[in-house]
Amino acid sequence: MAGIIRFWTVLLSLGMVGLLLAAPPKKDKIKVDAETEKVIKGALKYLASQQRIDPKDKKVGYWGVSREESRYPVAMTGYTLMAFMSTGNLPGEGPYGKQVSMGLNYLLQQINEDTGIYGTRAYGQYMYGHGVATIALAELYGQTKDPRIRKKLQSVVERVVVCQNSQGGWRYRPVKRDADISVTVLQCVALRAAKNSGIDVPQATLDKAVKYVKACFHPSTGGFSYQPGSSPGFARTAAAIYSLQVCGLYDDDWVKSGSKYLFSNYRDNQEWFVYGNFYAAPAQYMQGGDTWGKWYPMVKSNLLKTVKRERDNYHWNSVGRGGVGPVFTTSVFTMILAMPYHYIPLYQR
Repeated sequence: MAGIIRFWTVLLSLGMVGLLLAAPPKKDKIKVDAETEKVIKGALKYLASQQRIDPKDKKVGYWGVSREESRYPVAMTGYTLMAFMSTGNLPGEGPYGKQVSMGLNYLLQQINEDTGIYGTRAYGQYMYGHGVATIALAELYGQTKDPRIRKKLQSVVERVVVCQNSQGGWRYRPVKRDADISVTVLQCVALRAAKNSGIDVPQATLDKAVKYVKACFHPSTGGFSYQPGSSPGFARTAAAIYSLQVCGLYDDDWVKSGSKYLFSNYRDNQEWFVYGNFYAAPAQYMQGGDTWGKWYPMVKSNLLKTVKRERDNYHWNSVGRGGVGPVFTTSVFTMILAMPYHYIPLYQR
């Protein structure tokens, strides 16, 4: 019965402008207008059409269209699942419940419980994919309590915990070595999502992460740098203040400073635009009030201007450095536009 009720709630939310669910932030007056809703629905249709089915198991599906995306199917599947969840779709529930189920099956299939690693080896910039896939998996577990997920989720979370370096951060490989803010943010968010879902996460790990993030603060600009002592940037600052928020520092002065930096340095054509806005949107959203009231319309205006339409499908092509491909870009932008639906628990305080 609960599943049926949720199914109709999802359908209703996608057909009514600005329906607010799941404990919306106080005094949040931002709503999804009709034009934006049409784009969101078209983007979900596009993402569903791009799912690639495992030829050996028709119940398993993943994402990755461009050459770059195809190299990182675990990460692309994580991002796409977040887009579907941002509109209330869960495994077997909602208009795209089937696609979400298949994506979940893919992530579970990829996890080696003994090592806590996705896939056969942790190569290249592995921890990016590990982080975003774990965020999606934790959100799915938190909302479904699917018993298949818990043990595997625990193993990938433990891998994050054990590879935190002495400074409190993380870098590309799942080993205790170097650190930077762009990898650290994903691990912070993954740990918080896992903790919210009921997985054990050591508080000491989160405390050390906060220490590393604060070491990246750039006092003269109010922004945050890639690594302690380097120059600040938009994506770096967005990643930093989002990291602090998911570790519990919602109203910290560092967060407020970073938020102002984001407003001052927002540009439509900046490098790492997609990646940076993936963090900037929830960071500003969790502050709510005037901050979110100014941020959402500004970003929405840009996204609606750049969306591509093919009949009733909508998508975005790669944007700037780090654009990766249309699935990545469309997933991130759909999630941002759908944030006023308030479906993802991680984005609530």
